[in-house]
Amino acid sequence: MSTIVAKVTSINSVENLNIIDFDFNGESLSMMSLEIPNNITIGSIVKLTCKASNIGIGKNLSGELSYSNRLTCKVESIDVGELLCALRLRLSENTIIESIITKKSAFRMNLKKEDRLVALIKASELSIQEVIND
Repeated sequence: MSTIVAKVTSINSVENLNIIDFDFNGESLSMMSLEIPNNITIGSIVKLTCKASNIGIGKNLSGELSYSNRLTCKVESIDVGELLCALRLRLSENTIIESIITKKSAFRMNLKKEDRLVALIKASELSIQEVIND
């Protein structure tokens, strides 16, 4: 699981649906959830999590995307397996996330160490692992 420490900037709720926005080093993130921790408030620092298989990547993107979460990153390492590739992506000095993509996609995109990419995470795939302070 990849984790990102971020600050809650807004909470919008309608019936059982919640959209929570976060700030991660000046980049905006959004999460869609049916449940949220009771102790979360605007200004809370939280640890967000996402499965590596739910983090897509983009290279040389242009145009609009429906992904709420687009994080600029740099490829730290690429571990190529028989069918899949594990990418370690540096978001900041202290934050590295992992993305699992197919080997075919990695070769089609001609991915290399140090490449600048965009990590893509749907709002429904991001979740709060822990409230660090409230």
